[in-house]
Amino acid sequence: MSASTDAGRLLGALHDGALPDGAGTGARAVFTDGALEHADLAAAAAALAARLLDGALGPGPVAVWARPSLSTAVAVVGGLLAGVPVVPVPEDSGADEVAHLLRDSGVVAWAGMPSPADRSGRRTVPVDLTARSDLVLPEPPAESTAFVLYTSGTTGPPKGVVLSRRAVTAGLDAVVDAWDWTGGDTLAHGLPLFHVHGLVLGVLGPLRVGSSLVHTGRPTPTAYAASAATMLFGVPTVWHRVAQNADAARALRRARLLVSGSAPLPVPVFDALRDLTGHDVVERYGMTETLITVAARADRPRRAGTVGWPVSGVRTRLRDEHAEPVAEDGTSVGRLQVQGDTLFDGYLGRPEATAASWTADGWFVTGDVATVDGDGRHRILGRESVDLIKTGGFRVGAGEVEAALLARDDIAEAAVIGVPDDDLGQRIVAVVVPREGATVVPADVIAEVAARLSAHKRPREVRVVEALPRNALGKVVKTDLG
Repeated sequence: MSASTDAGRLLGALHDGALPDGAGTGARAVFTDGALEHADLAAAAAALAARLLDGALGPGPVAVWARPSLSTAVAVVGGLLAGVPVVPVPEDSGADEVAHLLRDSGVVAWAGMPSPADRSGRRTVPVDLTARSDLVLPEPPAESTAFVLYTSGTTGPPKGVVLSRRAVTAGLDAVVDAWDWTGGDTLAHGLPLFHVHGLVLGVLGPLRVGSSLVHTGRPTPTAYAASAATMLFGVPTVWHRVAQNADAARALRRARLLVSGSAPLPVPVFDALRDLTGHDVVERYGMTETLITVAARADRPRRAGTVGWPVSGVRTRLRDEHAEPVAEDGTSVGRLQVQGDTLFDGYLGRPEATAASWTADGWFVTGDVATVDGDGRHRILGRESVDLIKTGGFRVGAGEVEAALLARDDIAEAAVIGVPDDDLGQRIVAVVVPREGATVVPADVIAEVAARLSAHKRPREVRVVEALPRNALGKVVKTDLG
């Protein structure tokens, strides 16, 4: 049985306790706090599901404190088997954030250990990793909610993104197809378990396809090197650190795919990993609201700085500020819009925000800007709100300027922002971190970008800093740079 032949069941092979064709015997999930073969994980999760459905809780959502642990995996799977929405709570959430997530989602209980920041006194249904049950529950309707995942609250409290079982299933099957993911693979990563990348792809993916999972706890180069995995997931910060550890990087030559997401991978890191590992990194693009929509493929050449093609079941288009089509010529910048099977059902309890995210003709507005070339390859240039800079009548994508900055030997990290300017509307400002031992000369940087790209894309100011502000996934928080 393959994942694609079991599209009606979110948990695929795990649901049946059977392994797909080609899977190694004893596929298992390995965490720093323990390991379970898939059949035992399913039985432990079924035991939890039985307790969740004991009649005292009702059908409401359950919260899971999303530590990188085996208990978290069992808690999430138990909630999915029970057919109740799962609300992952970030491991480091403070008391106010936890209170908002629980109240906004209507959580009735914690599945597993509660967050220590919770002050609500909600009931806890513990995870027992030694418990086993052969309870077989019917698959819930495909349109029912699998997850409520909360987005970063950049303009207010985090919003709950409602993801159906149908969307999650479609998203997993699409990346299985794109990456030729089989039960014979072993996936390794050390990503957080409260986001799409680490949880949906990184935990449910192996359980759906029947492959083993090694969660390394922290995504360190040495842990990745020791995993003996065929597939590895990371964010650009992780891959940058791997590229700086030559021995660890060379150990990844035995892998099949290195996958990067959550932010653009700098071209110098792509090139360094190619030299050290023999692999061209697979980049992919997605959002909490859309899951993975665009990805480089295992069976097609990868190109640095691009995220490939729409995955199966997904369509994309570019539009300008007047909703007119943008040329797919590899240089014209447009607003990226998406349709497809992987999209969310809406923002929980926020119909106005949901409606504002869609065009009149039914396309989701991602808020990102991109280019698409003649072969259909996508290049993501960043968020329209902070990465599309309108300067002197030109539209400049911050990502293009950042790539030019990172091509320099003296710059280790770079972020480009637009700041208000009375003459230009916005002026381009580069915030850079020098490489160890290097001295960055702003005038030289400005001149080189003007020569590499064009004069109107050059920074008007270069700020040299010791570090860039980043969130838990390694994304630069540009709102802290203005």
